[in-house]
Amino acid sequence: MKGSNEIPNNPNSLQLHQALVQIGCDSACSTSNMVIQDNGACHENGPVSYGDGFSDNALSRDAYESMNTLEKLCTLVSLLPSKRPTGRVVAVMEKSPRRNNVVGFLSVKQWIYSRESKRRNPRKNKHQADVDDGYILLIPNDPKLTKMMVCVENLPGSIRIGSDIDAQIAAILFEHAIDASDFSSEALLCVPKIPWKIPHDELQSRRDLRKSCIFTIDPATASDLDDALSVERLPNGVFRVGVHIADVSYFVLPDTPLDGDARIRSTSVYLLQRKLSMLPPLLSDNLASLNPGVDRLAFSIFWDIDSAGVILDRWIGRTVIHSSCKLSYEHAQEIIDGAFDAKNTKLYGQFEWCDVIKSVKCLHEVSKLLKENRFRSGALSLESPKIGFLFDEEGLPYDTVVTGRKDSNFLVEELMLLANKTAAEVITRAYPSCALLRRHPEPNARKLLEFEAFCGKHGLKLDTSSSVYMHNSLEQIREELKNDSSLFDILMSYAARPMQLASYFCSGDLKHNNGEWCHYALAVPLYTHFTSPLRRYSDIVVHRTLAAVLDVEDNFRKGKRRSRKKFTEREVVNGFFLTGLSVCEEEVESVEAREALGVAAKKYGVFSTENLSVVAAHCNEKKLSSRRVKDAIDRLYMWALLKRKKILYSEARVLGLGPKFMSIYISKLAIEKRIYYDEVEGLKAEWLVATSSLLLNHSIHKRPNRKGSPSKFRPIDETAMIVSPIDLEMEKTNNLEPSVFPLTLHLLSTIPVALHAIGGDDGPLDIVARLYVSSYFH
Repeated sequence: MKGSNEIPNNPNSLQLHQALVQIGCDSACSTSNMVIQDNGACHENGPVSYGDGFSDNALSRDAYESMNTLEKLCTLVSLLPSKRPTGRVVAVMEKSPRRNNVVGFLSVKQWIYSRESKRRNPRKNKHQADVDDGYILLIPNDPKLTKMMVCVENLPGSIRIGSDIDAQIAAILFEHAIDASDFSSEALLCVPKIPWKIPHDELQSRRDLRKSCIFTIDPATASDLDDALSVERLPNGVFRVGVHIADVSYFVLPDTPLDGDARIRSTSVYLLQRKLSMLPPLLSDNLASLNPGVDRLAFSIFWDIDSAGVILDRWIGRTVIHSSCKLSYEHAQEIIDGAFDAKNTKLYGQFEWCDVIKSVKCLHEVSKLLKENRFRSGALSLESPKIGFLFDEEGLPYDTVVTGRKDSNFLVEELMLLANKTAAEVITRAYPSCALLRRHPEPNARKLLEFEAFCGKHGLKLDTSSSVYMHNSLEQIREELKNDSSLFDILMSYAARPMQLASYFCSGDLKHNNGEWCHYALAVPLYTHFTSPLRRYSDIVVHRTLAAVLDVEDNFRKGKRRSRKKFTEREVVNGFFLTGLSVCEEEVESVEAREALGVAAKKYGVFSTENLSVVAAHCNEKKLSSRRVKDAIDRLYMWALLKRKKILYSEARVLGLGPKFMSIYISKLAIEKRIYYDEVEGLKAEWLVATSSLLLNHSIHKRPNRKGSPSKFRPIDETAMIVSPIDLEMEKTNNLEPSVFPLTLHLLSTIPVALHAIGGDDGPLDIVARLYVSSYFH
């Protein structure tokens, strides 16, 4: 259910509004930038004056007044350890967009039951009738928000019907401010009409690569093809590798309605079975996409790479290409493995399949060299299997599969990383104050130490002093755990927790602190996003900056058009003073060069430092929202799968163990859950401190009520699914054997669990895990 957070007009609205304001103050620290005024006091059950602390701890008022605010707060906390520092919000600097609306679940069943109950017994419910008939409880998805009452009159009549998958997805998109609307008519008018072909002038100004063997490698279902590849082995044994990226900036011009729409959306959002494109489909899936068999505009980067993976030379420019074929990752992997069958794949142009196969194998060879050099230089990989869904004809999930990346994926990844790194170097060299870059800070030190301690507890040595040592340690652990891949997958998921998020930034914002520009995981000083302009606005910004650089470089060649000159001829160093490997600082910093770069920046719409900072912040926000949407939809489909199966039996590993609950990891679903076993009727839990182990046993004796406490023991069914051995023998419903009481558990023990889905009608979606146990006492 989605709706406004405006307070309904009712007698209790003032009280409810005050409650919401108070809750907003408690939770807003994580969602808004605020000014907080120090109250100068600590609260326990009420305000405490300064004198209370000074008299007990012999701290003079003069000494206290001479301290700054932080020192005062630290002093008060140390003097009054049982008190809680408090503050007062005096201003909200920036309002969180996620607070404009509230998304949650309406307690429809409870409301209907209440109405029916009043009809049967109107006298008993006389004083409640008006309120319950007029309002219905809304439980927000965000736990930071309070439950609230919504006026029934403002709700559609369809609220009595339980929501389906599509409604849930719509709510997720709404909650994260993802624009799922159609493109505006003004934006669509900016897209060329079909049939369309490349203008003659554009063909004349670009390097013509239409006679080169170029192809794409993408997921089988991809329709927006951003990147294509090529390779040639030169007579001296050097590989000339080419990456060709769709020239989207040719179609999306600055300050047009299409540009404005793309900037607001910022990224395409993928919903497992469909996508919300950043650009109109006619552009993203057709005119700008590097589809096979048609001429397309591109930015191309060529590198000359020797047998040791060392880059000897490079060239960057705008080109025209003609892709020979569209390969899936599966096709490319079959070529690498020597098992490719071309029956269902179409080939265009003058090349034969032997040419494509030879190229893929060459690129695989080069990518391995690049990967080895990258990790030798300090790169870190936290690769772990992902869970994929299998869908039926109605689009509903019926099973999961564990997916992992293969050599074909890494082949493409290495070349895209190299292209992004190259683009970052070029645009930063030319525009040091307004280059859009991407940084990845070092991991959270505290969480990294916790992960190191976790490994040490299990006898695994981990060195986190640098990215290269951490990577080498994890590879050593992988070898040690080669017979326990499940545990290594768990470790890799834990290793990702200390990592901070990568983010876009404007180089001018950190101009005097370029030590913060680096990308920790990739171990490179400069990085950006250049290779996916069909689905990321950041890449379009980088393309425009690169186009300005190329324009200046072309003009500096004294008007000589070299787009049709054979690439095999050696370029003079001065001809590539902005894009080449070597650089002459005097030329780059010359008055003539800076003036030319300024003119080109205006021509191609390169953002100023101030405007680029805003764009970078928006791209970060939208990228994070897209990630949250993906995670939420993964959880939704996981929930729908379990709802369909009713019960899913699976093995789980014990990650955390204590006297009250255990944390478990279910590899089949790649999720972590908790099972609580304290204060459960019919279950005896004994925590053995000396061995850090747990003994669980089935108890047939009723537990006595606790004096002075109104709460009751939880039923055992909430913690364990207990089956009789006799029923189990008669009814073989799954292949997983249950455990047996008494049950002794240690860290990393493997246990069978039963999983099922709850919620969906009146409350948030959730997945519950229970112990799967066999007992004759059941």
